[in-house]
Amino acid sequence: MGAIDNLLNETRTFPPRPGAEATANATTALVESAAADRDAFWAEQSRRITWAQPWETLYEWNPARQVGTVIDADGSEHPELSVPEARWFVGGRLNVAFNCVDRHVEAGRGDKVALYFEGEPGDRRAITYRQLQDEVSQAANALTELGIRQGDRVVIYLPVIPETVIITLAVARLGAIHSLVFGGFSAEALKFRVEDTRAKLLVTTDGQYRRGQAVPVKANADAAVRDAPDIEHVLVVRRTGSEIDWTEGRDVWWHETVGRASTEHTPEAFDAENPLFIIYTSGTTGKPKGLVHTSGGYLTHATYAHWAHFDAKDTDVHWCTADLAWVTAHTFEIYGPLSNGLTQVIYEGTPNTPHESRHFEIIQRYGVTVYYTAPTLIRTFMTWGAQILDGYDLSSLRLLGTVGEAINPEAWVWFYENIGGSRCPIIDTWWQSETGATILAPLPALTTLKPGSATRPLPGLSALVVDEDGNEVAHGQGGYLVIDQPWPGMSRTVWGNPKRYRDSYWAKFWERGLYFAGDGAKYDADGYIWLLGRVDDVINVSGHRLSTIEIESALVSHASVGEAGVVGVPDDRTGSAIAAFVIPSDKALLDDPAAQKALHAALLRHIAAEIGPIAKPRDLHFVPDLPKTRSGKIMRRLLGDVASGNDLGDTTSLQDDTVLPRIAALLAKRA
Repeated sequence: MGAIDNLLNETRTFPPRPGAEATANATTALVESAAADRDAFWAEQSRRITWAQPWETLYEWNPARQVGTVIDADGSEHPELSVPEARWFVGGRLNVAFNCVDRHVEAGRGDKVALYFEGEPGDRRAITYRQLQDEVSQAANALTELGIRQGDRVVIYLPVIPETVIITLAVARLGAIHSLVFGGFSAEALKFRVEDTRAKLLVTTDGQYRRGQAVPVKANADAAVRDAPDIEHVLVVRRTGSEIDWTEGRDVWWHETVGRASTEHTPEAFDAENPLFIIYTSGTTGKPKGLVHTSGGYLTHATYAHWAHFDAKDTDVHWCTADLAWVTAHTFEIYGPLSNGLTQVIYEGTPNTPHESRHFEIIQRYGVTVYYTAPTLIRTFMTWGAQILDGYDLSSLRLLGTVGEAINPEAWVWFYENIGGSRCPIIDTWWQSETGATILAPLPALTTLKPGSATRPLPGLSALVVDEDGNEVAHGQGGYLVIDQPWPGMSRTVWGNPKRYRDSYWAKFWERGLYFAGDGAKYDADGYIWLLGRVDDVINVSGHRLSTIEIESALVSHASVGEAGVVGVPDDRTGSAIAAFVIPSDKALLDDPAAQKALHAALLRHIAAEIGPIAKPRDLHFVPDLPKTRSGKIMRRLLGDVASGNDLGDTTSLQDDTVLPRIAALLAKRA
């Protein structure tokens, strides 16, 4: 268990454009200042935002604060509990919404477009910062009328529409706590979040547009709050005009409350540690964890990271394609771009509605300059073929970004060459719901890029790859990815369960005070960090600890493979064996046993050549799709359950709940 085997060796490199540093935000001087005095560096970054009252102490960090006896939300009692405790910008007061909206209007930039909205049916809005200020103020006044005060929880169950951004900022404006839930989640998943937060208000819609259809939403909301003791109101946005059930006295229309409220609202300043939002992990194991992020530290980290690694310019049109409920969108679709005063695009629908070129149509229409998306979508574009780009002008793009999971080198190169025109740096970011904002990412004017690597920690941040004992591994070796110094955007606790926070992220390296959230990684010879996937997904084959990410990358590098998911399954001889689930580039192969047999043999030879015979899958299944979360991550645990014939656990975060039954039926048919 000392290290994870280093399998692949990617040798392609892409240096920065000559002279890029002259106009870049993140320069050599920035890197040197962070290395020379980390505290002074973060003090300087905090000045990117406006403080109503200056902070007095940069941060306070106690890795093992004694909190005495703690009783969790489920009634469990934990005597003499010690938990990590961080406080950043102590004594400072600010209003997060003011920083994202009002200060830009006060600076004379009220006529600048803040949001371009593209609805799936083709409806569009352009909202300036002045208009956004008016609508956020109206929403804040309406929330006040509905009884929302500082510290109250508001659950937001909406699609990617302007009202989602508006109500999120309005909740922050009042010092209340928002928790966004993906609009496609089930009633049961929503119910858990409403009850766990003890929310007073649920904000939802009559329906949403998805894959060309008006999909009902309100019925799920009704089911979720039916027995919720703390819900006082359900605020409903009219989006599709669908018929809905209505509960008098509880349900209120957005257009009758927010739409008629005053546009005058004076924001109040709140303590830097005032909770800003609760965001739930996907719940791939156990019940979801509600991570708590606070205001001053989170906003400082989000504003700085967006400015640094996306080289944010006043002329940018930024597009982060994530659903607004994911942390990716919290940081790089709401708080980061808006605090930096940028224009951005939000899109309601799916990438192939009504055609597979929809994203490129949108890039061309709005002149998008920064396009930030998930590796799973890039691999999907690859399977659709480069012809989906034909006829679209993507020359406005200057930076590309990836997020969500490690990107396969072949997908990275396809993205770079086809969408970026071999001229746009790719900012491959590693971070988590728990970290709040980016930890690892290249700097576009300084970093030589390597396809598949998130490269190094941003200036001011620190991350290491360590062995089982918490000792840093040598270059060329793999192990556990940890963060060894406190950082401003770190989550403070798990809502209602401080013991779970400690056990989930700090217990493994408790004596060393290292944060570890489950990812394996390796150093290459140059000290670049490469993600190897969740350590729970590492496969131990005859004593070799093999990364699923690297085996998947090798499979995807074959021209006949569109996507791949790799898991470990029990094996009497080797302890564990490799099972690979492959989506062929040409799905006609799924109905051609002879072609499958030929590709099966070719892929085994390819894996042996790319990595070595030890990494050849014992089982190789050709499938039409893979089980993914709503944020696009492959749920390898569920693939392992299907391959091993186990009962499935929590599947509430699946994007498409028909995928697993279809895979199981295929395996049974071929058995």
